[in-house]
Amino acid sequence: MFPKKEIHLIQNMIQDAAGSCRRHPKSNQNNSIQSLSTTCITRISSDEFTFHADESVSGKRLDIVVSSSVPSCSRSIAASLITKGKITVEDRIKKPSYKVKCGDKITGTIPDPEPVLFLPEPIELNILYEDSDIIVINKQPGIVVHPAPGHYSGTLVNALLFHCPDLTGIGGEIRPGIVHRLDKDTSGALVVAKNDISHANISLQFKERMVKKKYIALVYGNMEPDSGSIKLPIGRHPSDRKKMSVLTRKPKMAETLWKVIERFKVVTLIEIDLKTGRTHQIRVHCAAKRHPVVGDQVYGNKSNLSVNSNNSKKNQEFSIQVKRHMLHAWKIRFVHPVTNKTMEFEAPMPEDMKEFISSLKELS
Repeated sequence: MFPKKEIHLIQNMIQDAAGSCRRHPKSNQNNSIQSLSTTCITRISSDEFTFHADESVSGKRLDIVVSSSVPSCSRSIAASLITKGKITVEDRIKKPSYKVKCGDKITGTIPDPEPVLFLPEPIELNILYEDSDIIVINKQPGIVVHPAPGHYSGTLVNALLFHCPDLTGIGGEIRPGIVHRLDKDTSGALVVAKNDISHANISLQFKERMVKKKYIALVYGNMEPDSGSIKLPIGRHPSDRKKMSVLTRKPKMAETLWKVIERFKVVTLIEIDLKTGRTHQIRVHCAAKRHPVVGDQVYGNKSNLSVNSNNSKKNQEFSIQVKRHMLHAWKIRFVHPVTNKTMEFEAPMPEDMKEFISSLKELS
């Protein structure tokens, strides 16, 4: 369960936001997080809004002001609409980085949702929970979460579009609301929003680090002691832009907590709790400590292995069996965006990890 102070914090944010603006009677007055700004919206409908900035937002970026003042409009969506001229300041087009002044009249139009170009596909989903606002998936390894160059089909989004034909508009498009992602070969629990209200609410919970996630991973070597913390900065690799690294020109501090679940002859099964959510954080941190995740083809360079075994033949045998990195998003806990109830879900360990552990026990 969430600590009471965290639940109260979310509820207070909702109450403060709802009372900070006078909204049009037709606006959606759901129990969602509406706004964190004291900017007063003087007119708002399903597709248009107008408000005057007050002193509390003076000097802040335009995209930040809009996203914190307009329900269901994330910062990325606001920036896109500003760039397209759909949001103006004093009837003039500005850049998303424009610094708002007290008294500025900010007017915008949010277009009706348009169908995305990605097609629904009948891909099997392992659903842990579903209601009209959210869906929690136990993602199988090998599937990409969101379409991108090279992966326009066969993704989790394609599967969700097929499974949820009645999706409402999210960010100006009829699509599932991906609020967080897992790497292609990482399995486990993943929550998806079904509408704008849920998307804005859960996104804020992630931003405020109120969503709690636990992972399990198999790492090379005998990881000691029984528990610990890895505090190393993470950023883009200085020479390979597709990779992350602890040796970076633009570091962002990251912390990973871990504890041993079970030890095998050449591998350790650990439980992981993230204090921050950097890209590839677990894989980068484990590799930096010379205990890369088993099967990691990106960060698991053999020169970083810390294996205590004299039987190289058996090492080769169990390594060949691994087809992806052995990392699984085990548990996730968050507050439901509408009911405000704390929800926790556990994704069972996938079969390939179970089979690999059985092989390790035989090896031992």
